[in-house]
Amino acid sequence: MLTIYTLIVLLFSIVIHEIAHGSVALKLGDSTAKYAGRLTLNPLKHLDPFGSFILPLLMLLFTAGQGPIFGWAKPVPINPYNFRDQKWGMIKVAISGPAANFLIAIIFGFLIRFFPLPITLSALFNIIIFYNLLWGFFNLVPIPPLDGSHLLFRFLPDRFFWRFKIILQQYGMFILILFVFFGLRLLIPLVFYFYQLIVGKSPVLF
Repeated sequence: MLTIYTLIVLLFSIVIHEIAHGSVALKLGDSTAKYAGRLTLNPLKHLDPFGSFILPLLMLLFTAGQGPIFGWAKPVPINPYNFRDQKWGMIKVAISGPAANFLIAIIFGFLIRFFPLPITLSALFNIIIFYNLLWGFFNLVPIPPLDGSHLLFRFLPDRFFWRFKIILQQYGMFILILFVFFGLRLLIPLVFYFYQLIVGKSPVLF
């Protein structure tokens, strides 16, 4: 049952993340995501064959159910040439996804911290907080196509820009999959730290 809750939480955390990207892009003048039907909570519009099905299954088998289950949705289509803010538009869109996940974690964290909740509800909120923090920090890792890569390319000095961009874009997906299986646990201490900062105690389910 815990695995089912986890998969549901992960799915909707990813969906909200993508909706945040598309919504900010729309406010900046780009309606590509809107016309693609991606500004919806309907998960069927966001599912990716590998990231939403194969990868979580592989992680479930790889960790024998003892580690975090992970995956991703189809990236929301965005045309940055439509942005009214050409200088910072892409950065705003990139940050909006992780920011939405962190906001969700804070809201549910404060509910646990300041309100007496039934054990089952508190356990579900634990999963929501944990995975939204993990998903937010994961997307800030500077590996294409993650949001962190847009931040890296925006602030990278010119003398390194093209060299790093070509290498990361060429091998980004391979590096990303390796990171998911072997580097994801590096983010867990960071997630635990911010979980405790928000909730006031350590998570009890992980």
